Amino acid sequence: MHPGTLLTDLYELTMLQAYHENGMRGTAVFEFFVREVPAQRNFLMAAGLEQVLEYLQSVRFTDEERAWLTSTGRFTPAFVEALAGLRFTGDVDAMPEGTIFFADEPILRVVAPMPEAQLVESRVMNLLHYQTMVASKAARSVLAARGRALIDFGLRRAHGAEAGLLSARASWLAGFSGTATVEAGRVFGMPVHGTMAHSYVQAHGDEAAAFEHFARSQPSNAVLLIDTYDTERGAQRVVELARRVAPDGIRVKGVRIDSGDLGELARRVRAILDAGGFPDITIFASGNLDEFAVRDLLAAGAPIDGFGIGTRMNTSADRPYLDCAYKLQEYDGQPSRKRSTGKATWPGRKQVWRRLDARGHIAGDTLGLVTDRAEGQPLLVPVMRGGRPLDPVDTLEAARERAARQMRNLPEALCSLDVRAAYSVEVTASVTALAAEVDRRT
Repeated sequence: MHPGTLLTDLYELTMLQAYHENGMRGTAVFEFFVREVPAQRNFLMAAGLEQVLEYLQSVRFTDEERAWLTSTGRFTPAFVEALAGLRFTGDVDAMPEGTIFFADEPILRVVAPMPEAQLVESRVMNLLHYQTMVASKAARSVLAARGRALIDFGLRRAHGAEAGLLSARASWLAGFSGTATVEAGRVFGMPVHGTMAHSYVQAHGDEAAAFEHFARSQPSNAVLLIDTYDTERGAQRVVELARRVAPDGIRVKGVRIDSGDLGELARRVRAILDAGGFPDITIFASGNLDEFAVRDLLAAGAPIDGFGIGTRMNTSADRPYLDCAYKLQEYDGQPSRKRSTGKATWPGRKQVWRRLDARGHIAGDTLGLVTDRAEGQPLLVPVMRGGRPLDPVDTLEAARERAARQMRNLPEALCSLDVRAAYSVEVTASVTALAAEVDRRT
């Protein structure tokens, strides 16, 4: 999925030329983190690491890319020639995908010669930010759904093809049941689900005929959209169809409602299906849903078995960005930090340790230097050395299982969709002392 090494910001390349001209190839340490957990969130979920590692292995400038750089007149021939041999040869430590994390905690650390570590900044941020943002949003729907099926319906309003694929991946990682995006099934091995469109029913003119044609065409996956005209009449036609095709071994699996008062319609449809002798036909709801709508529908007792969630999830509509950063923490053996107002960073190579309470719930984190010793489990682990991923490579299924475990271990307060809950992240004395030392030096 790597579109090319020139998918970067111009300043990465202008800095690289200056580094090249001044022989600055010392080891640089960069860390990616989110400055604050948005008010609309109680936690964040790390996602996108697999794509980052794929990207780092693919870094190289093609002849065409170097020719284009030359044509701009911005870069020297010597620098462009040097780019022909550039590869990522560094080390990466990271929180595995599916890990819950909080503000100022690094979820990825890159240690590499300065040109390599600098060049990859923009794309690494692009990949980690988007999937982390979507996974963090999707996880909230998983909490709200209380075990009901959740299907990603987001492709058609995603901000581009890559966003559609990666949001499907991030939502599956966070606990969704599958996606409607076929290519995500092929690429990531996710379950793919789908029903029919209103246009299918309209094209037939006769709703009953549309239902029967679809059921006979998809005998193992007959989920029928019943709100094109009159939802209750559509449900009655489903009962009639289910009786008619049962002797042929065809079972209507479910119905979908995509508009109107979903809770009230679901109750009426459930009554029609049950009275008709089909209590096993499921009800699936869609239509501009998010975690709040899912929570409210279930709290009101709506008999809905699953939800299609798209636009609001894969655009993270209530919080469409995270204030994330990829910042230099050390160069050529010297710790470094940014002191800009409101954007100061902690210097040095850092680790995060997580403590659990007696029930196994997460109880607090400690942010310290990698040389510290703190109570709890260290969260950043080695994932790449010398530009090559370490075996075994974490699978998407393993990340999904990790996310589920971590969400089961969330304290109740952090599961709230509305109330902002406090979570303790302690900073060790060694970090604050190093920051003071760097400040005196700079």
